[in-house]
Amino acid sequence: MISTILLQAGGSGQYTQFIMMGLIVVVFYFFMIRPQIKKQKDQKKFADELKKGDKVVTTAGIHGKVVDINDITILIEVDNGVKIRFDKSAVSLEASKVLNAVVQKA
Repeated sequence: MISTILLQAGGSGQYTQFIMMGLIVVVFYFFMIRPQIKKQKDQKKFADELKKGDKVVTTAGIHGKVVDINDITILIEVDNGVKIRFDKSAVSLEASKVLNAVVQKA
């Protein structure tokens, strides 16, 4: 009888271990993977909604104003008459938000 009780207690430890591993996976998903997916969707939406005249910052830190937009590229004017073509994915959502927030306060 004592051996039966010990075997049953040992078996429940395995279930606890699987439950804990499952909880770790769930926590990892909600705190790491899901926010990253949301951030990527927001970045893509921002790039798709760009229009002429928007002030943007690229991932390289170049500030400018959108002059022309194609399917996958944008033309940014960085100075009077100086224009550079970038992929839409090179425009930083977060840096552009900060730039526009500073410009609106001034």
